[in-house]
Amino acid sequence: MEKKFYEEVESRMKAAIEALERDFSKVRATRITPEILEPVKVEAYGTLLPIRQVANISSSGSRSLLIEPWDKSLLKEIERGILKANLGVTPQNDGSTIRLNFPKLDEEERERIATQVKKMAEEFREEIRSIRRKAIEQVREWEKNKEISEDEKYRMQDKIQELTDKYIEIINDHLKKKEKEILEV
Repeated sequence: MEKKFYEEVESRMKAAIEALERDFSKVRATRITPEILEPVKVEAYGTLLPIRQVANISSSGSRSLLIEPWDKSLLKEIERGILKANLGVTPQNDGSTIRLNFPKLDEEERERIATQVKKMAEEFREEIRSIRRKAIEQVREWEKNKEISEDEKYRMQDKIQELTDKYIEIINDHLKKKEKEILEV
């Protein structure tokens, strides 16, 4: 029971880290990656589809992306989707591909993005602490119902705190890396 309980707690914490990594990958830093287009939806074949399902996206330099639709008739819809996503860039359509050239970030914009990333990291720290709180409540419930002893309760709470500290540290490491990437000129 105990081992499975820790695995479940750790699994939820890992899921929070994976969500943080996904969110961080969408944040613009010095190097533009295709993940920045995650919010772009394209009207295609009567439905809204993620841009990745209708085109190949590749980096062409540190501040530009090249979008090659599999169906050239979707070029206008892809352009429309990019503009709707409000990414701060104007698509350049050459009739077969779309190029996105992102402007260089100024110091003020970098600071704003760094602040946004710090807020995101704090939200994920709160998520980890919430997972800890629920796990400790469960342990206390077990002790109250005489399913575990008081000593076991304290030992389990210590283990839960160790997991919490480990995952908060992982978030802090990701934050430091992302901040360095954003503030790098």
